Amino acid sequence: MSCFGGDPNFCPECGNVLPLPGIQDTVHCPRCSFCIPVAEFSGQEIRSTVIFNPVEQSSVALEDEEDSELKGPVIDRRCSRCNKEGMIYHTRQMRSADEGQTVFFTCIHCRYQEKEDS
Repeated sequence: MSCFGGDPNFCPECGNVLPLPGIQDTVHCPRCSFCIPVAEFSGQEIRSTVIFNPVEQSSVALEDEEDSELKGPVIDRRCSRCNKEGMIYHTRQMRSADEGQTVFFTCIHCRYQEKEDS
């Protein structure tokens, strides 16, 4: 019995994305043993859309009265101080090499800084 259902692009057994039908007669789920005949996909049209952020929003350089400049990619992260979207980030290896990097975030609106150990 299937645990997942509804969208034929996903495996009804494990929920994994099914590969596109090829030259074989069946589509095999790469995660589990589920197989579906290619005929099940007959007449279906698959469309996908990629939306890129505008270039002017993807990175920013800001200057303030101290002549320090903020540079880096802007991400959709909400500032915990001013509650506005848009933070710049950079990473540093602050701990030993077998541990994750430290990510530093700076708000582009109020310049509040926070860090996250990954």
